[in-house]
Amino acid sequence: MKKRNQVVSRSGRFENGPGEDVAAFTESVSFDWRLWRQDITGSMAHAAMLNKIGILTSAELQAIHSGLEKIGSEISNGQFEWKRELEDVHMNIEATLTQRVPAGAKLHTARSRNDQVALDLRMWVRDEIVHLIGEMKDLQRSLVELGQNHSEIIIPGYTHLQRAQPVFLAHHLLAYVEMLDRDLSRFQDAFIRTNVCPLGSGAIAGSTLTLDRQFVAEQLGFVDDQGRAQLTQNSMDAVSDRDFVIEFCAAAALLAVHLSRLSEDIILWASSEFQFIKIDDAYTTGSSLMPQKKNPDVAELTRGKSGRVIGNLMALLTLLKGLPMTYNRDLQEDKERLFDTADTVRACVRLMAAMLRHTRPVEKNCQHASSDPALLATDLADYLVQRGLPFRNAHHAVGAVVALAEKQNKTLKQLTVSEYQSVEKLFGNDVLDLFDLKKAMAQRNITGAPGPREVKKQLARWSKRLKS
Repeated sequence: MKKRNQVVSRSGRFENGPGEDVAAFTESVSFDWRLWRQDITGSMAHAAMLNKIGILTSAELQAIHSGLEKIGSEISNGQFEWKRELEDVHMNIEATLTQRVPAGAKLHTARSRNDQVALDLRMWVRDEIVHLIGEMKDLQRSLVELGQNHSEIIIPGYTHLQRAQPVFLAHHLLAYVEMLDRDLSRFQDAFIRTNVCPLGSGAIAGSTLTLDRQFVAEQLGFVDDQGRAQLTQNSMDAVSDRDFVIEFCAAAALLAVHLSRLSEDIILWASSEFQFIKIDDAYTTGSSLMPQKKNPDVAELTRGKSGRVIGNLMALLTLLKGLPMTYNRDLQEDKERLFDTADTVRACVRLMAAMLRHTRPVEKNCQHASSDPALLATDLADYLVQRGLPFRNAHHAVGAVVALAEKQNKTLKQLTVSEYQSVEKLFGNDVLDLFDLKKAMAQRNITGAPGPREVKKQLARWSKRLKS
């Protein structure tokens, strides 16, 4: 027979604890120990509420608070012994407190591990959102700084990975600032629904004691922007709801996709074929075989890690889809996916910001690529439109000009005025003036366009916003 352990978390109904193999299979303290700060904070607020309604004396409350603070200090200093047989972070802390402080046995009054873990998890996600938003803003700052420091550099913009039209490098970088701003909004929105206090829901049906849930919510910062307590309104939903975890991971998955796209641009720009940028050695690696290699590993790993973040979201959605009300042990599986997602996206955001601050454009290569006259083919069509030709006809005429240039092995700039007029008589003697890149860029100044005046305005706008 398998050896059995006496487990504090088991009720008097059980004569013996679970077998060692079951204990190893069901324990979660190996990963949910990360909730210790939230668990202690939540327990201190719960104890204060129990004192307020007369369950704990002031002396007992003080003893519990002191005991929890000492445990927190030990955990922070690496001196606390986590015991697998106690299953999870909650029982490890409560059992240790009860051994040291007799009043600790009263702490679990009107509380279940179901609403306790729901509380801890909400507080943990709430903290992660705050930290991640700060790091995302720093990544935005790094993109804006790179654009400001090299505001005159023009590169080809691409569609289908083919040269399309010229844009300022800063304009390209600002596209990611806009993406990140939408990500920020999603996390800020998710914070509102995360910031709701479930404590007092018990295991499933609340408590017959007259708990002051509003007091606990206010103590733990579960309030709206008007300072009003935010409480869950259904005890069954409160203990089984993991929508806030899904929302966090969904927002993180989209953030990871955006980081992956940025990484792909950086990888292309750093390649020998493009050579638009140089990344400092500290953010690249070499090859074990080929001494000439300088690999953009930070960008490649960020691109690769997006897959695990997306996978975590899929795992969580699959986990929840068939669960009946209310709490089921399956929900223990949410934490590793959540923790991994938070760790991964935060590391990627931090490293991406640092790498960008150690990246510089190779101006001559950018200039050479952006001087390709074909990038201004659309400007030729606009020129004809301004002279009265319908756009579809103008588009067709410029296509014929491009075909003529290719046939004669010339660039668009090398064709003569008469050759242009042989295709379309509306081309005037000034047609070749269109290939002045600075003048061409100066024409692009409607809102959101990559013209110098608009890009400067957008850089200034974002620089101001990100100072706060």
